[in-house]
Amino acid sequence: MIDASLIEADNATRMTTLAEDYDALGHNLARRNIDIEMLTRKIANYGVAVPSWGVGTGGTRFARFPGAGEPRHIFDKLDDCGVINQLTCATPDVSLHIPWDKADPADLIAKAKEVGLGFDAINSNTFQDQTDQQHSYKFGSLSNTDAATRAQAVEHNLECIEIGKAIGSKALTVWVGDGSNFPGQSNFTGAFERYLDGMKQIYAGLPADWRLFTEHKMFEPAFYSTVVQDWGTNYLIAKELGEQAFCLVDLGHHAPNVNIEMIVARLIQFGKLGGFHFNDSKYGDDDLDTGSIDPYRLFLVFNELVDAELRAPEGFNPAHMLDQSHNVTDPIESLMNSAMEVQRAYAQALLVDRKALAGYQAENDALMASETLKTAFRTDVEPILAMARQKHGGAIAPLWCYRASGYRALVADMRPAQSGLGGGIV
Repeated sequence: MIDASLIEADNATRMTTLAEDYDALGHNLARRNIDIEMLTRKIANYGVAVPSWGVGTGGTRFARFPGAGEPRHIFDKLDDCGVINQLTCATPDVSLHIPWDKADPADLIAKAKEVGLGFDAINSNTFQDQTDQQHSYKFGSLSNTDAATRAQAVEHNLECIEIGKAIGSKALTVWVGDGSNFPGQSNFTGAFERYLDGMKQIYAGLPADWRLFTEHKMFEPAFYSTVVQDWGTNYLIAKELGEQAFCLVDLGHHAPNVNIEMIVARLIQFGKLGGFHFNDSKYGDDDLDTGSIDPYRLFLVFNELVDAELRAPEGFNPAHMLDQSHNVTDPIESLMNSAMEVQRAYAQALLVDRKALAGYQAENDALMASETLKTAFRTDVEPILAMARQKHGGAIAPLWCYRASGYRALVADMRPAQSGLGGGIV
């Protein structure tokens, strides 16, 4: 962890300016009948989970370029995730991926406690082969034509549930890369029936207080057809499985220009929004830093979430997690930035004048309805985010503190350099 005295010393040099900016924003918001202290408390209490795999360097389909001090195992990953939360006070939980993060549950719990973290949803992996598995997922996992391969995939997911129970997780996320790359390669209906049959077996193994998240993706690695290809299919799966099954929305898993915020609204309306994998995209599933390409879209997603939060529909409790792949940045820096961008979008959505917006919508005043949203989006809420961090012992300027601490150089000395050989998105 980073020395707390470094954070305190840096905060001391910034506190006067922050207080001035915070007071000025407070006066501005008061004119709009918004209580800045209430907003700050809300932001301080909001958290987004970090993915354990996110603190390692990702890659492309052609190559991977490892960085200095990459984590060797889950305990190194937890150290890195702990630093992210220490500085941002925005990422209290970590989401594990099995078998990448498989370890003794008691050791995982002890390490998480040491670095001040809890455990979010646990993620299964049937989209790649492991060295010790008997059957290959080259032609699919839960939808594979081979019964033994499907059984293996089901068993892996049930094992993930058992691991999750042991460490205090309350949800299982299932994403499969199943599909086809050539017309005629797969029978669409048969593949989906096999997938549903496997998912029903997994669902039957859920504890009563757990949720099951299924994740859709338009393409990749199956480029012709994907078994769970869009939110409509995902919704059908959740309805078919039962009350504990929900849809997970990854912001990069849609075709370009798809109206993701409307998908979010639909899933909320029918009680099947399970949560999010936050990232950003320019062309496809780029897994870019959250808010790096289209921060307005992120805001519009949170506009729907805040609208639902205020209406409080029964069972509304979406899980929030980052899901990014880093190849040219320090993963810790990117994840800190993304966590703060998610907080920013939430804070901006809380500023929307809901009464005015409803009035303009009722009057079909398209321009003023749009301007009502933009007024909230244009508001610089950085003082709120920084004050929320400072009040909870975090850093007013997390990136600066991180770089000043020399953390990356320190772990680089402790962790052997990794090979750059190999390809494939991780």
